Amino acid sequence: MESWKVNLISVWFGCFFTGLAISQILPFLPLYVSQLGVSSHEALSMWSGLTFSVTFLVSAIVSPMWGSLADRKGRKLMLLRASLGMAIAILLQAFVTNVWQLFLLRALMGLTSGYIPNAMALVASQVPRDRSGWAISTLSTAQISGVIGGPLMGGFLADHVGLRAVFLITAVLLVISFLVTLFLIKEGARPSVSKAERLSGKAVFASLPYPWLMISLFITTMVIQLCNGSVGPILALFIQSMAPESTNIAFLSGMIAAVPGVSALMSAPRLGKLGDRIGTGRILMATLIVAVVLFFAMSFVTTPFQLGVLRFLLGFADGAMLPAVQTLLIKYSSDRVTGRIFGYNQSFMYLGNVAGPLMGAAVSAMAGFRWVFAATAVVVLLNIIQLAWAMRRRRQQEARTRASKRL
Repeated sequence: MESWKVNLISVWFGCFFTGLAISQILPFLPLYVSQLGVSSHEALSMWSGLTFSVTFLVSAIVSPMWGSLADRKGRKLMLLRASLGMAIAILLQAFVTNVWQLFLLRALMGLTSGYIPNAMALVASQVPRDRSGWAISTLSTAQISGVIGGPLMGGFLADHVGLRAVFLITAVLLVISFLVTLFLIKEGARPSVSKAERLSGKAVFASLPYPWLMISLFITTMVIQLCNGSVGPILALFIQSMAPESTNIAFLSGMIAAVPGVSALMSAPRLGKLGDRIGTGRILMATLIVAVVLFFAMSFVTTPFQLGVLRFLLGFADGAMLPAVQTLLIKYSSDRVTGRIFGYNQSFMYLGNVAGPLMGAAVSAMAGFRWVFAATAVVVLLNIIQLAWAMRRRRQQEARTRASKRL
């Protein structure tokens, strides 16, 4: 088997364990905060929000630095750093005695981020360019699978072995990810780039053929994460408002929250392969348009079943969006700066993770639950307009370049 295929399979399992480990803690984080002595509703809400968001905020700040280091020192080293660092940070969270300790360890966990973007960059640098869409989409199914299975596994373990034990089990999963990376992943020789020789942020963008398109794709990444997260804070409450007599709101909410991941798993590799054939940009624009239509439709639903069906359909588009962005980032950047580009993209992804829930909570408080879906649709629509402009500008530049070569 070709070495890039072996790496793709190995990294898939590493990303799966990483996604599983991170997501299985999140559902019961507020319960853990309350166990640490935070009792009032206001303080519990504040500390739950802070301990959740600080990881993403720190990650957004340090991701470009890790991307730069990956370009100089190699991506396997970054994978080992991220998996072992997260394992240690999560292991220590099992032994905290107050909420400040948990907050600081969650911030430390943000410093150790970067496994999945570095895995994407490693695969991107080795896979044949004509198969990059399929490879990146296949790799994205690992994280999706982990994010689907994590909350279910975390909830089951929390009920049966206790909250602190889940942190220990999560740390073990990340050690497995570390061992898979250490023994199975092979990275070819990389050109040596000293710290003095590395490009500045300005020079990175100057080296790109279409820098404005890269920035447009970064914004698209942020919007994709924003629209995924905006519904989170109000989903259970919205379902409860549509079915006030229901006795299993938590189960319904969990199902409706997870269902897009199931359809995303089905669509990601197929749409990635289709993008290799007809153009990744077309797939990205089509899925964003579908998302706008579905979010607008969600604002009119009257039953949880209708919402579940629309979110299932959204998953088909969702499975292709981020892989399409990442494939385009690979296409329009050189191997020398891929790590930096993926680091910048990861920062925008984390910013979307923070902005989405904040926007959802604010719109819900001001205008009601249904307006959250409408507001999300408007944000995605504005993003489609700016992305279409950037792609049109790229096509015009390509046409001018071809014309000048003929002359």
